[in-house]
Amino acid sequence: MNKSLRFALMGMFVLACGSLKAQDPELTQFYAAPVYTNPALAGSAVCQTGAAGRVSMNYRNQWPSLPGTFRSYGLSWDQHIPSIGGGLGAMVFHDVAGSGLLQSTTISGVYSYYLPLGRGRNAAVMRFGLQGSLAIKSLDWNRLRFGDQILPTQGFVNPTGEQKAAERVTYPNFNAGWVIYNSKFYGGFAAHNITQPNWSFYENPDEILPIRYTAHLGGVIKYGGGRYSEDNISPNALFMVQRNFTQLNLGFYVNKGPLVTGMWFRQTFGNYNTSDAIILLVGFRKDRFKFGYSYDFTVSDGRSAIPSSHEISATIDWCVPPGSKPFRPLKCPEF
Repeated sequence: MNKSLRFALMGMFVLACGSLKAQDPELTQFYAAPVYTNPALAGSAVCQTGAAGRVSMNYRNQWPSLPGTFRSYGLSWDQHIPSIGGGLGAMVFHDVAGSGLLQSTTISGVYSYYLPLGRGRNAAVMRFGLQGSLAIKSLDWNRLRFGDQILPTQGFVNPTGEQKAAERVTYPNFNAGWVIYNSKFYGGFAAHNITQPNWSFYENPDEILPIRYTAHLGGVIKYGGGRYSEDNISPNALFMVQRNFTQLNLGFYVNKGPLVTGMWFRQTFGNYNTSDAIILLVGFRKDRFKFGYSYDFTVSDGRSAIPSSHEISATIDWCVPPGSKPFRPLKCPEF
């Protein structure tokens, strides 16, 4: 495919996105991006003394074999603060599509309320999270190419008759979440884009960002090493719905010393029901640093064109003073 034709196709793709119902970027390593997955997870990091703070970094390259691939970058901080009865967090998320033709940046702040449901060591805890965001979407109009610009012998030389779109759209957004857990089980629910903001480059009132609902649950099953062993198997499920798109992820993690491995199966539903991908993960923890890599192997009919996606995460955490009230940790996966 020559360069001119590639840019023409990419331009038509980006403008088509303006008339489709948008969807949020997705990550494979859900718990390595806790503030993005569920606002109620803010402040849930743990260390030997109980509460902890953390900084998480995420990078995803989706379908790199395509021209104009999708790339996502995330940076977040969250920490439990006993004096305010919960956790605080902040996040910057940047998404790039079409070799930079379409970009979005979201800046968020989050608070999660910490509510113990009993006094025993194994008593359950609930967290409620609320997140406010400012999103900026930009379109590089000058790099778009259209069919009416083409002269057969000279290429893209004519001015286009297409209506020019706005080059930037800014809007507020709000998300909320809930989590309940004890030492062996955890589950949560989150709703993103609660106000369904308008993100149209053409001021079309019907172009809204639909609510994304996420439900996730899992458990921790210890094995080997006796009562105090941290080695465990953690089965997990995540279910996500956004307008006509539905996704189900089923999988497990195996924690053995500093090494974490995992395997997931992703099924999508909507206009086309299909087995989407098999996901393999390997992670490593050394002191306060965690690093993870996951590989999405496409198993749908489109695997010849989009065979894989790659994702990397890195986390640094630290212990914080536990405060006067006992802090019960959330022992969910770290990737």
